Amino acid sequence: MIDTASTVAQAASTVAQPAQQIVTHTSTGEAVQFWILAVVAVLGALGMVCARKAVHSALCLAATMITLSAFYIAESALFLGVVQIVVYTGAVMMLFLFVLMLVGVDSAESLRETLRGQRLAVVVVGIGFGMLLIGGIARGVTGPSVAETGPGLGGNYTVSALAELIFVRYVWAFELTGALLITATIGAMVLAHREKFGPPTDQRTLSKERFRQGTRVTPLPTPGVYARHNAVDAPARLPDGSFEELSVSTILRHRRNRAHTEAVVLTVGNGDTNGDNGNGKNGNDSHEEGLR
Repeated sequence: MIDTASTVAQAASTVAQPAQQIVTHTSTGEAVQFWILAVVAVLGALGMVCARKAVHSALCLAATMITLSAFYIAESALFLGVVQIVVYTGAVMMLFLFVLMLVGVDSAESLRETLRGQRLAVVVVGIGFGMLLIGGIARGVTGPSVAETGPGLGGNYTVSALAELIFVRYVWAFELTGALLITATIGAMVLAHREKFGPPTDQRTLSKERFRQGTRVTPLPTPGVYARHNAVDAPARLPDGSFEELSVSTILRHRRNRAHTEAVVLTVGNGDTNGDNGNGKNGNDSHEEGLR
C-alpha cells in the first residue's frame, strides 16, 4: 500500500509539473505578440492625447481598443474580444465621431482655455496617475504573484457569468451608462440644431435683396461672353465693346494684374539697360568727334 501510494504521488507530481510550466511559462510567440501589440497600444494612446485634431484622436483611440481586443482574443477570451470590437470600437467610437461631425470643433475654440487652472490640474493628475501606474507595475514585477493559477473556465460558463454580472449584479451601472450615451447623442443634436431668426434664404429672397440694393440687378455675366474665346480668364464684353471685369474671378484678375506688372517691370528694366548701353556708345562717339 505504501509503495502504491508513493507511486501515485510521484505520478501526480510528474503530471503537475508540465501543467504548472504551461500555466507560468511564456512562449516566444506570445512574447513577440505581446510586445508588438503593447507598442501599438501605447502609441495609439499617446496619439490620442497628443493629436491636435479631434478626429485623429478618436482614430488613435479606436486603434488602442482594437489592440486590446487582440489581447483578449490571445488570452482565449473570444467573447470579450468580440464585444470590445463591436461595442466600444463599433458603437461608442462611431458615436464620438458622429458628435464631432455634427457639432464640429473649431481650432480657435479648442485652443482657448475656458476654465482657468485646468492645465495645471491636468498636469498634477497626470503625474499622480503615472506614479500610481509605475508603483503598481513595479510591485507586480518584483513582488510575489497573487493571481490564481487554477484551471481555465469553459467558454459557455464565462459568457453566462458575464451575463449574470451585467444584467443581475451591475444592471443599474449599465443602465446609467446607456442613459449617459443617450444624453450625449441628444446634446449633439441640440448643439447641431441652430435656430434661424429670419426667413430661409432662397432665390427669391436673393433677387429681392439685389433689387433693394440697386447696385447690380442682373446676375454677373459668365466669362467669354461676346469675346473671341470662352476661356475662364477672358473677361466678357459689354454691348459697347468694353470689358466686364466682374465676369472674371477675383483671383484670376489679381494674377493677371500681377503678371502684367511683372512684364512691365521687366520691359522697363530691359529698356533702361539698353538705354544705358546706347547712351554710353553715343557718349564715346561724341568724345571721339570732339578729339577729331
